[in-house]
Order: sequence, then structure tokens, then C-alpha cells
Amino acid sequence: MKKLIAFNLAVLLVLFSFMACGKKAAAPKAGTAKAQDILGMIPGDVLGVFFVDVHRAMSTEIASKTLQEQEDYQKYQEFIEKTGIDPQKDIYFLAAGIMKGPSEGNQEGVGVVNLKYDKDAILALIKAKVEEEGQELMEEQYENFTLYKIWSEDESGAFSFIDDSNVVVGNEIPVKAVLDVLENKKDNVFKNAKLSALIDKTNKDALFWGAMLIPAEAMEQAASANPMMGAMKEIEAVALYFDYKNQNLIAEIMAMSPNAEGNKKVAEALNGIKAFGGMAAAEKPEIGELLNKIEISSTEEYVKIYASIPEELLNKLKEMAAPEKEE
Repeated sequence: MKKLIAFNLAVLLVLFSFMACGKKAAAPKAGTAKAQDILGMIPGDVLGVFFVDVHRAMSTEIASKTLQEQEDYQKYQEFIEKTGIDPQKDIYFLAAGIMKGPSEGNQEGVGVVNLKYDKDAILALIKAKVEEEGQELMEEQYENFTLYKIWSEDESGAFSFIDDSNVVVGNEIPVKAVLDVLENKKDNVFKNAKLSALIDKTNKDALFWGAMLIPAEAMEQAASANPMMGAMKEIEAVALYFDYKNQNLIAEIMAMSPNAEGNKKVAEALNGIKAFGGMAAAEKPEIGELLNKIEISSTEEYVKIYASIPEELLNKLKEMAAPEKEE
């Protein structure tokens, strides 16, 4: 499920709407877990991982303000009443992994949510949602866990209540892989040498961060489909993060490549696109302000896009994008 890697409240609601061999690994308790504890449940054969410090993100002033301004805020309140879960207080971390799917070019995802929750309330909500949408909820025993599978003509998914602090949700095979990690039948992501090294280069103190290995064939396909991607076909990995500090949204994306000259060309191309976009600043000064906050550079190892955007500018952009109200 590609929605697993998005960073916003809607994704978290989707996660809940869709939702005795060897010594079992201990899963981290909500409120005391650390990022490494949650990541330790992600299987080692993933292409990439994404991590959200939900509790800290939802505690920011901008998140609280945005929630209250949403048209669906009443639904948010209803969700709290039905489940007893307040995402601003009770959800702590979300770790997600992306792996190759069963067919060519297909990817599958899995997410582990660390939170305080009532299993019966969540299960009742999911069952009601499944019935309402004409889907089927199946249940099976997988090792020492109960696995729930949701099926419809359009899509399918699976989830399992690991314990009273952690829920795993995603495609069936990746969900089972997480359960295998917990049963010590499968290595976790820290045993993946390449990805683990990339994780070490990532800003893991940020509210949201990710590390992704890029298969060579994927970049080759992208380059053949779009000539503008030609200079980027040697990119091997991407590390990124988003954070919020001192009323500024901070974002950084690093695309790793061993080709220093290629990195330089990519940076030049991106700066060209940035300059072209600046033409819109005459009509929309906010666009010009945004572009001035974006820095694009390169080294022998990577191309970096960095931005520090003040909340004041974010509010201007939000107002600019909002549809005009009819009088």
C-alpha cells in the first residue's frame, strides 16, 4: 500500500480503516519505545524505510492549527469517540517499509504503528467499515499471531495486533515478514548492510525521514521514458527528511550517485527548472519567495535539495491554493 509512506493524519486514519519457533522478540511499549525499537520490526529485505515521530509531529502548533481548520475535523472527533484514540496523544511512531512486489515493477508496503489503543474498539470499527464497503474480512492463525485479511475486487490488505502497543498493517506478504522478524525467523532491516549504512547517513532526529535504495533497472526505465531523467540514471539511493523547528518547515533530499560529473549536471538541470519556475513570481510573489528558499547543490557523492520555509510563507501558500469562496 503506497499510502503507507505519506506523512499526514489522513494516512494514519487509513491505516486503522484498513487495517512457536524460537524465542519471540519483544515489541516496544507505547510511550517508552525509541525509533530503533520500531525499525527493528521492519524486515531486512525491504528497499527502503520511512519513519514518522507522530507524537512529536502532532504536538506542534502548526499540526494542531491545521487539524482544527480541516472541514473533516468533526469526523476526527468522531474517530476519537469511537476508538478512544486521540492521534495527538496516543499515536507515537510509524515505521514503514517498501519491498519488491510479486510482479515486475510492482511494490508492496508494510507499516508498524506504535500507539496506545483498545483492540476491541479498533477491530469493531474495522469490521463495520469492511461491511459498509462490501469487502470481506478473513481471519487466520499465523505462527503466534492472528492475521486479519481484507479483500475486495479493487484491493487487498492485511493487519495484525502484535501486542497492546503495536499494530502492523499493509500487504499480506510484508505483514507476514514483520511477524517472522518478531519470531526471529527473519532478519530485520539492521541486517541489511547497504540500507543500514544509508540509514546512518539520515537525520533520524527529524519528524519524518526516509532511506531508499534505488534498483538500477528502475532508474534505467525512468531515463528511457523521460530524456530529462538521463542524468539521474546513476542514482543508487535517496535519503530525505522533513522537520519543523523555530516555526520553519525544513526539508532535505539527497540523491546518492558515484558519478560526480553526473551529480553536477543533475544539480544544474534542477536549478534550471527552478529558474524557469521563477517566471511565475511576477503574478504570484509567494512562488518567488518559496523558490528563493530552495537550495540545490552537488558533491562527488550526491545531489542535495534543501529548503527552510517559514510558517508565515506556508500560510501564504495555503491561502493562495485555497479555492475562492462563492459569495
